[in-house]
Parts: sequence; C-alpha cells; structure tokens
Amino acid sequence: MKRILFLCAAAAAGPGAFAQEAAQEAAAGGSFWKYFAAALAVGISCIAGGLAVGQIGSAAMGAMSENPELSGKALPYAGLAEGICLWGFLVALLILVIN
Repeated sequence: MKRILFLCAAAAAGPGAFAQEAAQEAAAGGSFWKYFAAALAVGISCIAGGLAVGQIGSAAMGAMSENPELSGKALPYAGLAEGICLWGFLVALLILVIN
C-alpha cells in the first residue's frame, strides 16, 4: 500500500517539475489535471496488467508442469492480460491530445 501511495505522490509531483511550461500552460487555460489523469491511467493499468500476468503465468506454469501440451493454450491469456497496459497508454494519449 505504501508503494502505491508513493507512486501516486510521484505522479502528482511530476508535472510540477517543469514549472515554466506549467505556468505557460496555466496562463493559456490548460491544467495539470490532464497530466495527473494520464499518469493515473498508465500507472493503474500497468499495475493491474502486471498483477494479471503474474496470476496467469503462475497458473500456466502449474498447468504445464502437469501437462506440457497446455503451453499453447495459456499463451493467449497472458497476451490478453498484457493488453490492459496498452489500453491504459491509449487512454492517456487521448487525454493528452484531446484536452
């Protein structure tokens, strides 16, 4: 839990590191909330994808130790779990481009 709170705090402090750009964008009507939302979209989706791949990988290894023919059936599930990270990146990209 402490790691998640640290990551959220680091994501919130990230856009403030570029103070001059943030000041120019704030004057132009932009806000730092879109950067925060994009960081949350990528961060949460990558954490969830990592947890999913870990669960699927351990279950697949256990199943393949009993029956080696199951390796081809377990691979697509790991790919689907990795797709969660891609969707988070695409949402973040849309947040930054559209707003």
